[in-house]
Parts: sequence; structure tokens; C-alpha cells
Amino acid sequence: MIFVRYENWKSYLRYYPVTSLLLVINLVMFVITSFDGGSRNPMTLLKYGALSDLPQFVDQAWRYFTAMFLHNGFDHVLFNSFALLVFVPPLERIMGSWKFAILYLLSGVLGNVIGLAYYERMEDYTFLVGASGAIYGAYGAYLYIALFQRHVIDESSRKTLFTLLILGILFSFTPGVSLVAHVGGLVGGFFLYGLMIRLFKRRT
Repeated sequence: MIFVRYENWKSYLRYYPVTSLLLVINLVMFVITSFDGGSRNPMTLLKYGALSDLPQFVDQAWRYFTAMFLHNGFDHVLFNSFALLVFVPPLERIMGSWKFAILYLLSGVLGNVIGLAYYERMEDYTFLVGASGAIYGAYGAYLYIALFQRHVIDESSRKTLFTLLILGILFSFTPGVSLVAHVGGLVGGFFLYGLMIRLFKRRT
């Protein structure tokens, strides 16, 4: 069962350096925003890189990246940190740290691009923050593995993954949660993983 963490903290840091760094960045940014106006304050989040369809922020492409490391409240950062701490690490071991980093970041950016494109069609202005798109990118990679690389993970892990996906999609219909960004990250991670294993296999 790959989704159960048996490691102590020392082993965790050694086995999952990128995941650990991502987790630390998320927590540090949460603390910074909490002490500088509040992590639920839209102006604070926009100051530190939240993504928004407000006209003055639309052309700032760097926000597609920075928004991944900001969270709207303690419950938001807690939920994503738990997923990042428990469910994401095995993918770093499967792919290797730097390939995993590429997939995670690209999935997050893609989820934000799709999310903002969707909300730009709405009448009200909005802002997007959170690591969810990137985390769902990892889930998308797992889905590819579960379907096409069945030898990589065991049957119990596959069942857990499908349960996570079903519950995650249902949860994404909760008000204030971006279903579009989640699905965008999931689909992005699925296809990015398939593309990456082919590209790196050819180079090898």
C-alpha cells in the first residue's frame, strides 16, 4: 500500500526532498499572509501572487505559478498539506525528484490556466489560490499508472486511488472550491505523465 506513510521525519526528508520543499513553501507562505492582513483577505492574497480575472492582474502571467503556494484560510492549507504529505510522496519515488517537480508545477499551472479561463466567462470577478490543481496533477499521474502501468502499484493502492478521486471530485462541488481547476490539474497530470515517460524513455 503506497499511500500509507511509514517513514520517520528523517527518512521522509531524504526520500521526498521536493515534496518536503513544496510543503514547507506552502506553510511559510500561509504564515506570512496570516500575519500580513490575513490568509482570507483577497487583497493580501493578491499582493503575494493570487491569480485573478480583475483587469489589472490578467496580464501578470507569473501569478499562474505563485498562486499554487497560497491558501485561503487554515482549512484550505490543512487539507492540501495533508494530501501533499500523505498521498503525493510515492509519485516522487516513482518518477524521480526532478521529473516529479516538473509534473507537479506544470499541472498546477495548467489547472490555474483552465480555471481562470473558465471564470473569465462569469460576470463576477474572482481570485484563485491553492495547491489543489498541482495535487490533482499527481492524482492524474497515479490514474495513468493505475490504468496503464498496473505493475507499478498494488491492487489496494489502486482501490484507494479510485476512492480518493471519487471523493475529491464530489468535494470539488463544494461552494468556494474550484472544480474546474481540480479537473484541469487532474487531466493535465494524466497526459503530462504519459508524455513524460515517453520523452524520457526515448532519451534513455
